[in-house]
Amino acid sequence: MCSLWIKRPLAALADCPGGIVVRDGRIAELLGRGEMPARSMENVFDASRHVVLPGLVNTHHHFYQTLTRAHPLAINKKLFDWLRALYPVWSRLRPEDLRLATRLALAELMMSGVTTTSDHHYLFPDGLGEAMDIQVEEARRLGIRMTVTRGAMNLSEKDGGLPPDSVVQDEDEILADCERVIGKYHERHEGAMIQVALAPCSPFSVTKSLMCACGALAEKHDCRLHTHLAETHDEDEFCRASFGMSPLDYLEDAGWLSSRTWLAHGIHFSDGDVARLGRHGVGVCHCPTSNMVLASGQCRTRELEAAGAPVGLGVDGSASNDSSNLMEGVRHALMINRLTYDASVSHLDALRWATQGSARCLGRHDIGEIATGKQADLAFFTLDELRFSGAGDPIAALVLCGAHRADRVMVAGEWRVADGVPLGIDVSELRAAHGAAARRFL
Repeated sequence: MCSLWIKRPLAALADCPGGIVVRDGRIAELLGRGEMPARSMENVFDASRHVVLPGLVNTHHHFYQTLTRAHPLAINKKLFDWLRALYPVWSRLRPEDLRLATRLALAELMMSGVTTTSDHHYLFPDGLGEAMDIQVEEARRLGIRMTVTRGAMNLSEKDGGLPPDSVVQDEDEILADCERVIGKYHERHEGAMIQVALAPCSPFSVTKSLMCACGALAEKHDCRLHTHLAETHDEDEFCRASFGMSPLDYLEDAGWLSSRTWLAHGIHFSDGDVARLGRHGVGVCHCPTSNMVLASGQCRTRELEAAGAPVGLGVDGSASNDSSNLMEGVRHALMINRLTYDASVSHLDALRWATQGSARCLGRHDIGEIATGKQADLAFFTLDELRFSGAGDPIAALVLCGAHRADRVMVAGEWRVADGVPLGIDVSELRAAHGAAARRFL
């Protein structure tokens, strides 16, 4: 659609009581009370029932894990034991499984109001060499923006790492595919639908040589870097025993301490670490639900933001969440941060992490905000359910009363979710096919 007037929303995370004008995929005007669009509109959408948010931005996930939610071998375990239980299960992943897992995760994210996502795919058993291609195809099919992170593991049990030999690759193979994926898919222009980041998995599953090589490739091709860091005390102990340094010192030693990098979790940082992260502009993706499930700890969001580090939000993998619902994650972020700090942490803080903060983590300035000139990525929620009855502040109600499903979602000015369902997806059929595939992993 070339132009659309989103007319008089019930509320919006912007000053636009008269509505939002979309032209050619961007936000063209924000209208005050009683104002009309500057020129006649081809389409009008009555938003009087809707609370409009910037499209949510998910900055950390593992789509393949939707196949092993609430897995009996992994329930009630902390991270390292959880990983040891699931690595052999995940080693059975096939291309057709990843396709269904990706499709389901994307659909679930979009239904929760997500318009941009990243996925940290680092698992490459034999036969899964085209994992990145599968994910790009599925993202394009649904019309969602995606940062495809070409993850990797090359430090297996025989080398002193955590993963089994069956799910790792050698460094040359990894780097060759990183070059291929960047060359084929990475878009550098404003409004990009697909971007590529390089993402060695973690200090306990990759070599320092691979970390350094990926850092050099990212610099060469102007793409971003992503990894897990400082998620648990076990990781800290591993780094000190294996490398003689803390996780952040290891990151700096590998040449990753820059604004090109965003980290998943970032829980166990000292005051000095926080200051260094802020000084270098390293982003941190806060994963509140997963951190609570695995009892990993609490991210120092306030200190990180005060130091200058971008803070975003992620659902993390669907075997440690166990869902792909970022709006639910917004509420969890509010609650755990109030416990960490105090009641002055607001719903607006949590929404900021899921929008502007996440966009900054991905290095994007064209999304994450309802503002003139930004991409028209929007999530529309109604307050029709019983859970919202009596709510006075519509935006606060989304978080405090537990909104978890968007009514409509727009990406680049195009409707991608209508009546709560991604367009072009038969949800019942997808549920049946994905459920059948998941039974192979029990």
